[in-house]
Order: sequence, then structure tokens, then C-alpha cells
Amino acid sequence: MISFSSFGIIIIAVLVFLFLILFFTFVPVGLWITAFFSGVKVKISTLIGMRLRRVAPSRIINPLIKATKAGLILSTNQLEAHYLAGGNVNTLVDALIAAQRAEIPLDFDRGAAIDLAGRNVLEAVQVSVNPKVIETPQISAVAMNGIEVIAKAKVTVRANIDRLVGGAGEETIIARVGEGIVTTVGSAQSHSDVLENPDSISQTVLSKGLDSGTAFEILSIDIADVDVGRNIGAKLQTDQAEADKRIAQAKAEERRAMAVALEQEMLAEIRKMRAKVVEAETKVPIAISNALESGNLGVMDYYRMENIKADTNMRSSISGIDNSNENDTSK
Repeated sequence: MISFSSFGIIIIAVLVFLFLILFFTFVPVGLWITAFFSGVKVKISTLIGMRLRRVAPSRIINPLIKATKAGLILSTNQLEAHYLAGGNVNTLVDALIAAQRAEIPLDFDRGAAIDLAGRNVLEAVQVSVNPKVIETPQISAVAMNGIEVIAKAKVTVRANIDRLVGGAGEETIIARVGEGIVTTVGSAQSHSDVLENPDSISQTVLSKGLDSGTAFEILSIDIADVDVGRNIGAKLQTDQAEADKRIAQAKAEERRAMAVALEQEMLAEIRKMRAKVVEAETKVPIAISNALESGNLGVMDYYRMENIKADTNMRSSISGIDNSNENDTSK
């Protein structure tokens, strides 16, 4: 049987083992040893304080070791403050080392500000050393003779460290270059002038100082491709002529409609007058009857009038005059 003393020793050994596991888990002794032999003087209490402040010690100590080996003088407080502010400590240290190697004046505060501004400070340093080429999309411009010119440019830029905070980005450079190309082509007398000397576009655009207020410095603007597009002037004239034709057709249709309406009004007026004539003719027999009764008209006079009407109708039929047209018109 196991004695109580042996059981107590086992419990104490287990507790010591668990304590050591928790200690080495919470206290990065291995990281402290690595920093010590790398020449970085950091206390165990400092690493424990990082744990309590919810800062991963490896995110601070490893970049600090890298900076110390590169000859940079940085402190854990600087790196920890930048980490707590949401910055990328490792990228910042890499950028400081690259700037030091390239002899670019970049201190920790400016680099931290650039990183916290949302820009990739390491990429900015790399672009300062090795300029990058920005290719614009196809830009359409129209010369003074109405011919469209389609150009594409390549802009070589270098990052300006001093203007990275608050400076405009690549989109602004592309927009300004496009505006300069449109203005330059638009001031050309003919599209052939642009095709013969495309360098004039780049020289004119480059002299405008398009990099003002941006995070880049424009080194050169090269026209990569120039093509001839549509005849915009002729198309505009054609569209204008088509629009004028439609306006004329609309006005002619309006006049025709007014004429038709006037004709219908006149036909209605004719029918109205014929109705009045028919109304007046219906009163003739009554007047004749009254005249016969009153003795103002004799029977022989009435017969003579009827003979005259019959003779008139006969003469009309012989001459070929047809009174049916009048009847049709009155319908």
C-alpha cells in the first residue's frame, strides 16, 4: 500500500509540474533567452506586463531583435504603443531597415504615422528606391478637326515619403494624366499633329505639375499607344442634320394636320349652309299655297313656273350637267 507521505509527494510533484507548465506558458522564457543572446536587453517583468496588456510578446520582441541587428535604436515602449494603436510593427521595422539601407530619411514617428494612416510603409520605401509604372486606361480625346484620338500612357512615379500622409493616391495621378492628355489633344489643330509627334503630349502634360498634392513624384510620362478613332465632328453634324430633319417633319405634319382640320371645318360649314338652303326650300311650297289661296298667284302662273322647271331640268340633262354631285356633297 502507498503511504500518506508518498501520496503527498506525488501530489506536490503534480502541482509543481502544473505550476511550471503555467509559468512557461504565461512567461515567454524562451523568447527572453532569444532576446538576451541577440543583444536585446528586456526584462522578464516587461514580457509579463505585455501579457497582462494583451500584447503578444513575440510581435514586439522579434521585430525589436531584427531592428537591433540592423543597427536601429528602438525601444519596446515605441513598438508596443504602435501595436496597441493598430499598426503593423513587423512591416514598420522592415520599412525602417530598408530606408536606412537606401539612405532615405525616415524616422520611427513618421513611419508609424504612415502605417497608421493606412498606407503600406514598406511598399512606399520600396517605390522610393525602385519607381513603379502606372498604366492608364485608354483615354479618348478629340482634336480640333473633329477626329478622335485614343491614347494610352505609362506614368513612372516614385513615392514621396514626406507627402504619404494626406497625399492623394494613384487614382488621382491617373485622373490628372487623363485630363492633361484630353486637354493637349483637344488643343491640337489636327489629329495628324498628334500622331506625328506623340512626345508633345507627354512633354505638355509633364510640365503641368500633376504630382502636386499627391503621395508620388512623377518622373516621366510616356505615350505607349496612339490610335485614330471615329470622326466625331462628322458624326455630330450627321446627328444635327438628322435632328433638323425630324424637326422639319414634325412641323410639316403639324401644318398638314391643321390643313386637314381646316378642310373639315369648311366641309362642316358647307353642310350647315346647305341645311339652311334645304330649310328655306321647304318653305317654298307653303308660300306658293298661301299665294294661291290669297290670289296673289294664279293657276296659270303656277303651271308656267312648273314648265320652266321641267324645261330647265331637260336642258340640264341634255347638256350633261348632273346635280347629283351637289347631293353627294350635302351628305
